[in-house]
Amino acid sequence: MADGYFPAWRVKAAGTVAPDERPPWGAAVALGAQHVVAMFGATVLAPLLMGFDPNVAILMSGVGTLLFFVITGGRVPSYLGSSFAFIGVVIAATGYGGHGLNAALPVALGGIVACGVAYAAIGLVVMATGTGWIERLMPPVVTGAVVAVIGLNLAPVAVRSAQGSTFDAAMALVTVLCIALIAVYSRGRVRRLPILLGLVLAYAIDVVATNVMGLGKPVDFGPVAAAAWLGMPAFTTPAWSGEAMTLIVPVAIVLVAENLGHIKAVSAMTGRNLDPLLGRAFLGDGVATIVSGMAGGTGVTTYAENIGVMAVTRIFSTVVFVIAALVALVLGFSPKFGALIGTTPAPVLAGVSLVVFGLIAIAGARIWVQNRVDFANNRNLVVAAAILTLGAGDFALRFGTFTLGGIGTATFGGILLYAILAPARAPD
Repeated sequence: MADGYFPAWRVKAAGTVAPDERPPWGAAVALGAQHVVAMFGATVLAPLLMGFDPNVAILMSGVGTLLFFVITGGRVPSYLGSSFAFIGVVIAATGYGGHGLNAALPVALGGIVACGVAYAAIGLVVMATGTGWIERLMPPVVTGAVVAVIGLNLAPVAVRSAQGSTFDAAMALVTVLCIALIAVYSRGRVRRLPILLGLVLAYAIDVVATNVMGLGKPVDFGPVAAAAWLGMPAFTTPAWSGEAMTLIVPVAIVLVAENLGHIKAVSAMTGRNLDPLLGRAFLGDGVATIVSGMAGGTGVTTYAENIGVMAVTRIFSTVVFVIAALVALVLGFSPKFGALIGTTPAPVLAGVSLVVFGLIAIAGARIWVQNRVDFANNRNLVVAAAILTLGAGDFALRFGTFTLGGIGTATFGGILLYAILAPARAPD
């Protein structure tokens, strides 16, 4: 790496492009736009599922990526977008019904900011002490179970949102089918965007069924026509609720595990040891989440989709992510873009929720498989079982007016139980 806080970014026109190199500017702009496409589906979908303004979410994903770039000295190639880890706790904290703007959005924002503060504090500690304690405190059996619980905790919400009229239920299932068909039978770049493209296909089917055939509530495109091409997003300031903060702050543990895995994946792909930058990466992600929450945006995290794009293109230049962030900023200042997103039919969104929440649960199991968690070890078996039951059952602890929700109980309970059972060993 080059001397100085930022790399010198030597130009490289062919082959693998390292983080401290860059492709020619024309190619860099095209690659940056591709990264926006890669993150687009999830970064737009997550705010819709929580009742956030998608314009603000897109804008803050760009701002967060730029903050991450500066804090890591331009040495860690990552895009920061809306984190799905917040969906369950935000819905639990606000009682969001599943469509339209979230009436209790300020309360959720306060929890997101508090989570960002905790995440940034972890980053500062890691910068001072290293990451060994994180890996001991949160082994794969714990992090996998916590991630799975987030999806399982959301399952009732997804099912309820899909059970409106007969048409709504049918349309939700059609959406699931569209996503599944694209995920299984498509090829190339199309296969990398099954949720986004499945949503678009289901949206089109819904418009034909409702606006043309009159089978359900028609989509109203009036707000799209009336919206300006450029304008300020609807920023929202946070409100501070102790109960909401205690529900949402534990997500910091998931973000740490997620970011840790992403950084190690990028290290393996680039052949560069990025472990010394982990603390700064956590700090950058935490600060970005704080800034996003203060403006009305979602909590953010590094995106696996963008890591997948890097794996395919072999271009890891951090300059490309600056360009992607700037493209996101432009989209964030387009009310017409936000109005179009807001026309997404409720049953289509419900169908997407059914898939996405299930995928979150499966992502937890994937952590177990990838790390070869041994469930012949009774410690692993009991810890995972306890976390899953507490979280999926939404086991809450109440201390006077203070309530720790099911995901928080499962997270902290799992960490504590694993520590208590640490002397246990697998049977011979």
